[in-house]
Amino acid sequence: MKCVAIIPARGGSKRIPRKNIKEFLGKPIIAYSIETALASGLFGEVMVSTDDEEIAEVARKYGAKIPFFRSSVSSNDVATTAAVLSEVLEEYAASGENFSYGCCLYPTAPLVKVKAINAAYELIKARQYDTVLSIIRYSYPIWRSLSVENHKVRMNWPEHQLSRSQDLPASFHDAGQFYWFNVKTFMEKQALFTDNTGAIELTELEVQDIDNLSDWKLAEIKYSHSMKEGII
Repeated sequence: MKCVAIIPARGGSKRIPRKNIKEFLGKPIIAYSIETALASGLFGEVMVSTDDEEIAEVARKYGAKIPFFRSSVSSNDVATTAAVLSEVLEEYAASGENFSYGCCLYPTAPLVKVKAINAAYELIKARQYDTVLSIIRYSYPIWRSLSVENHKVRMNWPEHQLSRSQDLPASFHDAGQFYWFNVKTFMEKQALFTDNTGAIELTELEVQDIDNLSDWKLAEIKYSHSMKEGII
């Protein structure tokens, strides 16, 4: 089965300028995703979908391919990840190259590990899921979460005010690292989350969403710790 890794990395990052190629512990952050994809040995093609020549140059330096540039339509602020992937797959198909499975691997996920990518690949094949994503458990039960309006606090689920944490069901959220998907099914449904989606759970040390500079620093701390412990 032929697989493609697609790393979407447009040039117009707003919250952290040039985020996708900003230096992270000695090299551009996108390099970590590229190198992990290559090290997995799963992909016939590791490509970066970008509209930016500088990002393309960095991506090529670390071993990714840029067979074509992203269109202006899929580079704007409202373009979805699904739209980007669909465009990439259509471009490949037009040149006669098709894939059984794809993996959308985000460019600012330096904590992603080969074992996680491999485990998700085995899962999507074994269970015949449409997609498989990485998830992380909420550290505090969302059922006891609060809302604030005009400095006044209320419980979102007041019926759980006296519930013990250990008695409440676990909740999870997208870890923001990657999505494996069956290419045929994805092109039919144009969705990365369906009623046939599986997941692998990661730990707090394996995940860090990076939306601001504080997040960036936390990611560096986690990465450095993982290196010291021999986890990465």
